[in-house]
Amino acid sequence: SSTSKAGITTNAEGQRIIPSSVRADGSARREIRVRAGYVPPEDVEIYQNRRAEAWKNQGRGGVPGAEVVDDSKTDPAKANKNAKRRAARKRAAEAATADGDLSTAAKENTKKEADPAPEEQKPVDEQAEKEKKAKAIRKKIRQANDLKSRREGGEALLPEQLDKIIKLNELMRQLKALGFD
Repeated sequence: SSTSKAGITTNAEGQRIIPSSVRADGSARREIRVRAGYVPPEDVEIYQNRRAEAWKNQGRGGVPGAEVVDDSKTDPAKANKNAKRRAARKRAAEAATADGDLSTAAKENTKKEADPAPEEQKPVDEQAEKEKKAKAIRKKIRQANDLKSRREGGEALLPEQLDKIIKLNELMRQLKALGFD
C-alpha cells in the first residue's frame, strides 16, 4: 500500500484511509475514511500545458547532425595543470596565513593610500552641489518674476503663486549666499 503526499493509504479491503496516529499531546487520533474519488489538494498534480513545456524545451536539443561533446571527458594534461594550480593556491594561502600580520599591515597601508583620492573629489562635489543649488534658485527666481509680470498684467493668481512672488527677495539672498549673482 503506497502513501500519498496527504498521508492517505489503501487498506487490505481496498478502502482509502488516513491511518490512526498520536497527536503531540499524546492523545490518539482515529483513522479517517476517505471517500472514493476524493483527491486532497496536496495530491493534485500541477497542471502542465504540453505546448508550454515544448516551448520551454525548444532549442535545447542542439544542432541537428552535430556531434555531442561529452564534458565528462577532460584532457588529462589539463586536469594535471589545474591540480597543480590548486595546490599552488593552497600553498600561497597557507603562507599568507602564516605571515598574517605582515599581510594585514600591507592591506592597511594600501587602504590608507587609497583614501586620499575620495577626499580630493569632495571639493569638486561641493562646487557641483553649489552650482546645482544656484541653478535651482535661478529657476525659482525666473518663475517668480514671470508670475510677478503676470500679476502686473492683471491676471488673477493662486495663493501658492503669490507666495512664490513674496519669496523672491529671499531667493535672491540665498543666491548671493552661495556666491552667485
